[in-house]
This record gives sequence, C-alpha cells and structure tokens, in this order.
Amino acid sequence: MDRSSLIIAPIIGEMEEFKTLFGSTLSSSNLLLQDVIAHIRQKSGKMMRPMLVLLAAKLLGDVRPATLHAAAALELLHTASLVHDDVVDESTERRGQLSVNAVFNNKVAVLTGDYLLATALLQAASTRHLDIIDLISVLGRELAEGELLQLSNVQNQQFSEEVYFEVIRKKTAMLFAACTQAGALSVGADAAETETLRKFGEYIGLCFQIKDDIFDYYDSKEIGKPTGNDMLEGKLTLPVLYALNSTHDAEATAIALRVKSGKATLDEIGRLIAFAKDNGGIEYARQAMRCHRDRALALLDNVSDSDVKTALAAYIDYVVEREK
Repeated sequence: MDRSSLIIAPIIGEMEEFKTLFGSTLSSSNLLLQDVIAHIRQKSGKMMRPMLVLLAAKLLGDVRPATLHAAAALELLHTASLVHDDVVDESTERRGQLSVNAVFNNKVAVLTGDYLLATALLQAASTRHLDIIDLISVLGRELAEGELLQLSNVQNQQFSEEVYFEVIRKKTAMLFAACTQAGALSVGADAAETETLRKFGEYIGLCFQIKDDIFDYYDSKEIGKPTGNDMLEGKLTLPVLYALNSTHDAEATAIALRVKSGKATLDEIGRLIAFAKDNGGIEYARQAMRCHRDRALALLDNVSDSDVKTALAAYIDYVVEREK
C-alpha cells in the first residue's frame, strides 16, 4: 500500500462526510463569489489538514460531528489566510494555479478571504465546544501575527534563525498543531493526550514549512512558484540563514541585505541561492526537518499499534519526502 493510501485508510468514510460538509459551507447565491470559490476549488489539494484532524480524533475515539465541523473551520481559515497572503505578497500564482487576486482583483480577493474567515468561525461555533472555538479564534490571531512578524523581519538587519522559527511556528506550525489539538478535543481527550497530539501537529507543521522553504531553492513548475520567490519578497529562509551565519561571507552578506531592502537583482538572488547550496544550507535545513520528524514520531512510541498510528507515521513521512 502506498503512503497516500496508508494515510487515508482509517478515515475513508469520515473524509467523505467531511467533503460533503465542506462543500455545503461554500454554497452562496452570489454569482461572483460562486466564481471565486469555483476557482479556489479547482486545486483544493489533498485536504491534508482535515485528514490530520480526523486522524487525531480517530486515534483516541470515534469521529464525531464536532470533529467534522472543526476540520471544516480549520480548512476554511487556512484557505482564507492563503487568499489574503497572496494579496499581501502580490503573488500571482499559488501551487501552479493563478491566485484569486490575479484572476479577479485585490478587492475581490480580500472580501473572499473575509467571507471564508467568517464561515470558518461559523463552523467553529457549530462544534458547540468552547475549547475548540477558543482554539480556532486564537489561531486566526496567531496567523496574522506571524505574517506581521515576517513583514517586520524584512527590515531587520540581523540574520536570526530564532526569528525565522518564531515566524514559521506562528504562520504554519500552529495551524497543524490546532488540527491535532482540535481532533483530540472533539472526542473528549484528557489534557495529557491533547497536549501530546498538539506537539505532534506542531512538529509536522515545522517540517512542512522548512520543506516548503527548501523548494524555493530549486526550479520546478510542479511546485508552483519560481526559484527565489521568497527572496524576491525580501524573505531569507533557513538554508541561506545558516550559510550566512556559518561563513560570515562579506559579499553574500551584502547581497542578503539588498534582498531585505528589496533592491537585489535576479542575478544577485541566483548567486545567493548558489551560495546557500554550496555552504551546506540545504543539508542543514533538511537535518532540522528530520529532527522535528523524529520528535513527532517519538510521541507515538507509547501509542498501541493500529492503522491510525501507521497513518500518522505515514503522514509525517509524506510531509518530509514530498516533491511539491
């Protein structure tokens, strides 16, 4: 059985229930909104985050209506954040598909993001579970803070790994942590079980973002963004941060500062990417990712063997080894 089949095997029926619910949340009589949602759903991905919610719940009990509503809320919140991020970053592409702001315009994209966010909160309320409502409300704030921290860090003249990890924890890891935490809360897990699953999700999220950042150092149409896109937006990620801090190379440092100021040329960005590769940046990032994977897997050591445990292990292996 391949990895994708292993992941979904324990929750095939529950995922069908989720898809039905999720589709119903996106129905609207507004023709423009219908067009935008149809565009978004053309490439809705593998639904990895809802699957994580369902697997977390299934590990500890049976998936309940609250689980499905929590999964819908988190997927809607995630989608809203992506629509808004593309406006902020002036991105024209998202995973190989034109972004909402590119196909329509910024006004439509912002309002669609707002609609998705409001719908997410309605789904959170439908769980009738105060802890889940609190969790999703706090997550929305943290995602926004992560974006603001990333924007402010562009002006920072330091090359700080600590700030990098704070950004990706807020931007990405907390979303995955909320998925596993919400799954646990939805089936009435105790505090210790919930915290273990929250940590598991956080480690997955860190792996996910580091892997995404590594992709930016390679040219692939499959990934859906050009090489060096992060640097074009003034962002320095883990591979180049390591290379800069371990070598203190004057020329590379000067280029990195130009990247932060938005003045770097494409040639300079290409040289900085090559510098990161030549000085161990990619392997350093991969090792950091593997470390977080091992920490996540260690949290499953005391869990009895089951198809759900196998699915969760396959899930994190997929995140680490994916090609896009």
